[in-house]
Amino acid sequence: MVETAIRRVGIVVKPQQSEAMRTMCRLVKWLAERDISAVACPGVDHERIEAETKCRIETLDREEMAARVDLIVVLGGDGTMIATARALREREIPVLGINHGHLGYLAEFHADEMIAALESILSGDYRIDRRVMLDAELRRDDVVLAQGRVLNDVVIGSAALLARIIEIEVLMNNQLVGQIRGDGLIVSTPTGSTAYNLSAGGPVIYPSMNAVVITPICPHTLSNRPILVPDDAEIEIRLIAPQEEAALTLDGQIGFPLQTGDRVRVRKSGTTFNIVQPPDRNYFDVLRDKLRWGG
Repeated sequence: MVETAIRRVGIVVKPQQSEAMRTMCRLVKWLAERDISAVACPGVDHERIEAETKCRIETLDREEMAARVDLIVVLGGDGTMIATARALREREIPVLGINHGHLGYLAEFHADEMIAALESILSGDYRIDRRVMLDAELRRDDVVLAQGRVLNDVVIGSAALLARIIEIEVLMNNQLVGQIRGDGLIVSTPTGSTAYNLSAGGPVIYPSMNAVVITPICPHTLSNRPILVPDDAEIEIRLIAPQEEAALTLDGQIGFPLQTGDRVRVRKSGTTFNIVQPPDRNYFDVLRDKLRWGG
């Protein structure tokens, strides 16, 4: 068993979550006792935590934190984990998720399991689940308007308050897949398959599968069904019908307005999101717990 060289730990906390703040105080004190530096984002109440723990906390934004820590501990829910995945950029450092949210698909550890998990990490006795991410690029004519990385999904849909049918063309590796008229389209990773994709009738994909799923949202033609494609394929989605209120959304957290003729290219990212896994749970345990499979 080889000990890991973890000297600085980044802490990301769900905003306005008092229980998560109490967990952070416990974490900061535990790290200080082992001469490990704690780094937090600017939005955290540093003065309160330092007063309660008598321990100093370094402050960095998420992007800079990702470049300067050896481990990130997320105290929050899946939304906080997803935002952290984007902030890591090219860094593939381990992320330990402590669930202070609702479902907890990604933040699988409970607060009372945190210390035991950290002890295992410090001793090198832990397992990493490498989750595929996707890179998305929005082009208008030959100009790149936006780029982003997602852990869950890339979605093109109506941004109007009233549902309006939009028409899109889908290509894979420059081959026409087809035209879809409906409420929109989801391109989902295996991780995101249990999110919007599942609600839209798409399949659950085992996390280690080398695949992404293209899922129409309420298609006008009922024969338009979800399709699994290799995760190394390049997918291009073109907005071909007049629609002033269509939008591109990344992980449901970042949005961009679309115009007719806009193209969205989606490809597998060279970076994975590396989640520390509980030793006594597997993916089917999570599905039974979160989706209530089997009663």
